[in-house]
Amino acid sequence: MSGGDFQFGDRVSIVGGQGHRGIVHHNYAAPQRTLEEQLREVVQLALALRGDVHDDTDRASIDHALPALAADASAEPPARRRSLMALAAIAATVGAVGEPLLGSVKAALELLGR
Repeated sequence: MSGGDFQFGDRVSIVGGQGHRGIVHHNYAAPQRTLEEQLREVVQLALALRGDVHDDTDRASIDHALPALAADASAEPPARRRSLMALAAIAATVGAVGEPLLGSVKAALELLGR
């Protein structure tokens, strides 16, 4: 579809040749994770990071945050959010080693906000 100087959609010109397939779009949406799946990943990454954290206070903060994120926890969303924010702060301060946890926490916070 065209309108004035603007074009919308695909524009394809094929001249000669054989066996053309045209345009093939593979725009599959990734399956959405559930909050529980994302929290499981956060817990696994936090436990892995705990071994790399040398500060006792940070280790204690990780230990304090994990119970609210456990699969069987009946924690309210505000408690989970506080725990996730604490883990995000620790992950951000330790640098590159904390990046996987930080990304996972961000995804969990997005799911928690829905």
